[in-house]
Amino acid sequence: MIGLLVGGLLGLILSIVGTPLFIRFLVRKGYGQFIRDDGPTTHKTKRGTPTMGGAVIIGALVLGYLLAHAVLALIGSPMAGPTASGLILLFLTVGMAFVGFVDDFTKITKQQSLGLTARGKIILQALIGTAFALLALNFRDERGLTPASTAVSFVRDVPWLDLAFAGPVLAVVLFVIWSNLITTATTNAVNLTDGLDGLATGATAMATGAYVLMSLFQASQHCGLGGAPGCYEVRDPMDLALLAAVLTGALLGFLWWNTSPAKIFMGDTGSLGLGGALAGFAIFTRTEILVVLLAGLMVAITLSVIIQVGWFKISGGKRVFLMAPLQHHFELKGWAEVTVVVRFWLVALMCVIAALAVFYGEWLLAQGGLAGVTP
Repeated sequence: MIGLLVGGLLGLILSIVGTPLFIRFLVRKGYGQFIRDDGPTTHKTKRGTPTMGGAVIIGALVLGYLLAHAVLALIGSPMAGPTASGLILLFLTVGMAFVGFVDDFTKITKQQSLGLTARGKIILQALIGTAFALLALNFRDERGLTPASTAVSFVRDVPWLDLAFAGPVLAVVLFVIWSNLITTATTNAVNLTDGLDGLATGATAMATGAYVLMSLFQASQHCGLGGAPGCYEVRDPMDLALLAAVLTGALLGFLWWNTSPAKIFMGDTGSLGLGGALAGFAIFTRTEILVVLLAGLMVAITLSVIIQVGWFKISGGKRVFLMAPLQHHFELKGWAEVTVVVRFWLVALMCVIAALAVFYGEWLLAQGGLAGVTP
């Protein structure tokens, strides 16, 4: 627990102190956000606001994680030293943030709201996602556990959905595809949610906060501690909890400057990096399907874009929403930006609470049901 507190505090301090310093640097360089012309007119005033703020979040995550382990080593904690799970998850997060950085930097240098081509972004994400998937199936611990498994998971691995049925080689291929699908989904979901001051930052902080709780619970109910009913086969759950705590702290520190009116935007550097982190947590904590509920707000926003584009093509130009993603639909209906953000945060919170209830409820059922559980 000391490690989690230290990690969360380090992430918070590094982010809340580092963000204004980074803002000054971006202002000197003239690196400002470009706003799409077809968006809500109220967004025109945001033109020129410093972007690429995600670099601070990712920087605070990496530095906070390493410093937390240094502190743990100094006090002689058994948690001292990064784990394979932590380092591989950092690789995915930083890698996706790098793709976003290239995209952001391209927008700035070209003085337009469009950055990397869709093809270029997909290729870079696929390369990083594939490397992550291959690394995640290696580095066995003393019990033979790897950071990821070839089984599709809900709140734990589902035995009858183990890709290993296809043989060792094909199982790896199928897992690489599955892992890339999850990563693509989460990075796009966070990217589409980003667009209103503080919306994506706050919603993601709730999700990573949930991963602190779930990973901590998995560590306390680990099969290596005795193999009780409902125990979890997860490699390095305490280190995953530490990483989630550092990231949650970093997001809260960034939110101080990102909330309306935002002094800085996270940009694709932040949204793609955070999407990568969510994918990594889902895969490593064996909650790949549960993340759909956990990030329910982001799923709804993503679906709004799919529905809008699909219906526009099918109906010959008609729209379901005034504008997609969904948050802009409510802006055009007359909701103030702050109202949209706060109400969407509440939806995100309800989704997180529901996911935690499902997670804990499944464990209770594994103990033999709810009988005998005192309120």
